[in-house]
Amino acid sequence: MKKSLLIVSHGSRREQSNIEVNELTKKIIPLTAGQFDIVHCAYLELAEPLIPDGIDLCINQGAESVLVLPYFLAAGRHVAEDIPEIINTARIKHPTKSINIATHLGAAEKMPGLLADIALNNKD
Repeated sequence: MKKSLLIVSHGSRREQSNIEVNELTKKIIPLTAGQFDIVHCAYLELAEPLIPDGIDLCINQGAESVLVLPYFLAAGRHVAEDIPEIINTARIKHPTKSINIATHLGAAEKMPGLLADIALNNKD
């Protein structure tokens, strides 16, 4: 069964921000090899592909399951409401596929250690 990872960001009018997410996604591919056959990124708004198109892309490439990973720091409206609503619509569109949402970035267990590491390596 092909598994896919879809990293979801807000999207920005500033193209460089979207490029940054694309580059991050490329760096994640080798780190998740063997766990995910397909890795892409998508956006809530302001950039393409939008989340529904990203899910379709994964499924069109043969994914039986899609794990949506919200690249958001806090559980604001987008994380708590908008993304789950989009995922529920995608589940209706693709009833034979498994489409799930991972913990958003800010709630990840390793986040405090990562922030501490960054701070300790950037002190004056």
